[in-house]
Amino acid sequence: MTDIWQLLDNVVDPEIPVLSIWDIGILRNVSEKNGTILVAITPTYSGCPAVETIKEDILALLSEAGYSSVEVKTVLFPPWSTDDMSEAGQKKLREYGIAPPSDAPDSCFRMTPKQGVRCPHCGSSNTTRISEFGSTACKALFRCESCHESFDFFKCL
Repeated sequence: MTDIWQLLDNVVDPEIPVLSIWDIGILRNVSEKNGTILVAITPTYSGCPAVETIKEDILALLSEAGYSSVEVKTVLFPPWSTDDMSEAGQKKLREYGIAPPSDAPDSCFRMTPKQGVRCPHCGSSNTTRISEFGSTACKALFRCESCHESFDFFKCL
């Protein structure tokens, strides 16, 4: 199974292509039953449009690797949380220009802060939320008052 986990680390989130499904924390389990590889994923939120694409990418990748019988299941419990995102994933987000949940003030617990999210461009916490929604529903749009750049913040969920 280790080789399958490593293969699946090549499947990326189509909305944030710098994150693998392992980085973002939606890859829940890989097992085998009666010769079928079972892959369990949890969407970041109910109705996430990327889930079907991710399923297709998993099936294609494992098929190319020689696994002929694969089933991908969507698991809704326990629900996904930003706590499931790896530290490496949060670092990749920051380097990509998106503020990860860990760059929010302590008051971010399960909500989007109005200010104080650390800017991924300059590191300043002198930031202001412009919009509750950014480029996708799971992100909010912020502006840094220090470097004047706008950036997405991956909401704490």
